[in-house]
Amino acid sequence: MIVWLNGTHGVGKTTTGALVQQLIPDSRVLDAEKVGVTLMDITPGLPWTGNFQHWPPWRPLVVETARQVLDYAGGTLVMPMTVLVEAYWREISEGLAQHGIPVRHFVLHADEKTLRGRIAGDTVLGPDSPFRLGHLEPYAEAARTWLHDAAEVVDTTHRTPAEAAAQIAAAVG
Repeated sequence: MIVWLNGTHGVGKTTTGALVQQLIPDSRVLDAEKVGVTLMDITPGLPWTGNFQHWPPWRPLVVETARQVLDYAGGTLVMPMTVLVEAYWREISEGLAQHGIPVRHFVLHADEKTLRGRIAGDTVLGPDSPFRLGHLEPYAEAARTWLHDAAEVVDTTHRTPAEAAAQIAAAVG
């Protein structure tokens, strides 16, 4: 099984994912961003797209990496990764389904004021990360048009990461 934690950059997916992993027996965290980083390390570089998710190899490599890890180690994978393009989510989720891998898709959500506050106090990428701020509107658009319908929404506006993790772990069972 995969527990996929989606949501905009800065909402707390990585922090919550680590806590979810501690609450689900026999689980591991697999960060699909590392697949993108591997593609970014190719030299000479792949054609510039501005985002490794736009590279066609990224999505099937995420599926295959998850499949291989689950085949090898079993258990549950907790995957904190923002995917805001519906076609990309469908490609990943359908690819996992073709391998018989069940996915519980959660979206960590917070209102824009809360997100801006978290981004302003970010100690990872620094305060007011242009990268994270630049994804607020694409997230809002995805949330309005498809994302919240395609997942279980966990509102983190007034929840700590530990509270959100407990909610997700309880939902997974």
